[in-house]
Amino acid sequence: MQLTGAQALVKSLETQGVEVMFGLPGGAILPVYDPIIDSSIRHILARHEQGAGHMAEGYAHVTGRPGVAIVTSGPGATNIVTSLCDAYMDSIPIVVITGQVATAAIGTDAFQEADITGITMGVTKHNWLVTNAADIPRIVAEAFHVATTGRPGPVLVDVPKDVSLQMMEWYWPDSLDMPGYRPPSKPEPALIADAAELILAARRPVIYAGGGVIKSSGSPALARLAELTGIPVVTTLMARGALPDSHPLCLGMPGMHGNYTAVTAMQQADLLIALGSRFDDRVTGKVSAFAPHAKVIHVDIDKAEIGKVRRPEVGIVADARLATEALISALEPRTVTGELRSDRLEDWMGQLRRWQERFPLAYDSPAESEASGASGRLPLLKPQFVIETLRASTPDDTILVSGVGQHQMWASQHWRFEHPNSWVNSGGLGTMGFSVPAAIGAKVGRPDAMVWAVDGDGCFQMTAQELVTASAERIPVKVAILNNAYLGMVRQWQHMFYEERYSEVYLSADLPDYVGWAESMGCVGLKVETPEEVGPAIEKANQIDDRPVVIDFRTDSMEQVYPMVPAGASNDDIVVHPSQASRLAAS
Repeated sequence: MQLTGAQALVKSLETQGVEVMFGLPGGAILPVYDPIIDSSIRHILARHEQGAGHMAEGYAHVTGRPGVAIVTSGPGATNIVTSLCDAYMDSIPIVVITGQVATAAIGTDAFQEADITGITMGVTKHNWLVTNAADIPRIVAEAFHVATTGRPGPVLVDVPKDVSLQMMEWYWPDSLDMPGYRPPSKPEPALIADAAELILAARRPVIYAGGGVIKSSGSPALARLAELTGIPVVTTLMARGALPDSHPLCLGMPGMHGNYTAVTAMQQADLLIALGSRFDDRVTGKVSAFAPHAKVIHVDIDKAEIGKVRRPEVGIVADARLATEALISALEPRTVTGELRSDRLEDWMGQLRRWQERFPLAYDSPAESEASGASGRLPLLKPQFVIETLRASTPDDTILVSGVGQHQMWASQHWRFEHPNSWVNSGGLGTMGFSVPAAIGAKVGRPDAMVWAVDGDGCFQMTAQELVTASAERIPVKVAILNNAYLGMVRQWQHMFYEERYSEVYLSADLPDYVGWAESMGCVGLKVETPEEVGPAIEKANQIDDRPVVIDFRTDSMEQVYPMVPAGASNDDIVVHPSQASRLAAS
């Protein structure tokens, strides 16, 4: 069967089982857009290429399947680089198709030419420049294989316009020959045995669960390992929901804005069992002072992560789920012999419970708050209260998407996560503007689930135009803007470390008019200024299911995120809420 390269590309995506893709057409990719008309694949027209990339990420986050984005050459391709980098940092499988100028024009500075394979070499697992239409089915198959195997991540396929127009004989490869790509999967039995011995000897162990647990569908195995051994679990920002927050062994989030118990448990541990986590700087703080007494078992599917930050006693290059299951198999017989006793960690768990009682997450009630001077607005509405009320008012399986900044930390702290793949955020890159388009992608991937985006006013202004996409496509996401009229996290750092010299962080309380803006994009817009209005507004939003909803929550502009470990400091220097400072000093 003779097809053009463009037809072969679309047919290849169909063969891969792609049901939806997010994109924006332009000259170089135009030949590919013609066969999309006749394709079974749903195309969602984004309003900006970065938005298309984040939509693909949100889709991948909640489904575990690769998200697909398609954009044109030049600025279309460069606009999606942020999304590729974001996906690369957080190990999110997305496949990006870019148009390119005709092969004869490559290197001539042609109109809308950009060396996108060169530009993205450092932020993709691999990329391909297609020079022959006959290669398209093979390259697409390779791209999906690379994106979804081993450590997941983004890939890019760059298709010159003339290649899209070439004729080829359709085929689908029976197998892939990629001799340089051999991702590991199963752990070495000898290393599992060594890890089991360290676990049996530990008296203050902590399981340090990272995003790799969720990527490997390893949440059930994580729960089984924790229950078998009695070892408490911290869940990083990318692993929230890997173990339900309601589980008695779940300590919550560690790191710069983690809760006191999770942070201190890692500092005082004598063994860290790192499962699919990479010892990033937001968790370790000052590396030389991190968990100084702990031996380390590090499980990661990416060999480059083993020993990159902290040298482990046992380094296991393997899929997190398979390694966890192997550890369970190695340890289960030790319960029969009595070596794995249920009471061996009683002292450790007692200490953790005392920390939880003394240093819970805390924030001032409205009555305790000082007036917020800069904006003259009511200072009564606390962002943490909004998050807690939102959680209490939504179904158990609600998907929460966040932007980046203070609202992201409050969301991770004060939401109760009970399921994996229910938390979507930008962790490693910290991309402002992530929330709205990622929520759209998440809702497309899980139309059965309620999807709420928690955004800041700074983040919202970066990508809010994608709500036009949501309205046009009837994708009923819901957005809670925690509007404090500032770039809040930057303001917090200026408050704490720059003598309250607030340089270029004030955004304005009333510009733009978020309700008017939302309504102009086809959404329902609501404004909330007092605690009494929060619940009814959320309830009204929950009942609307035929269009997006945006709620402008006017929150206290001076609220800080606590706890906090100052950048570059030891986790032992954690700063707790002022109401707990005296307890910390006495401990």
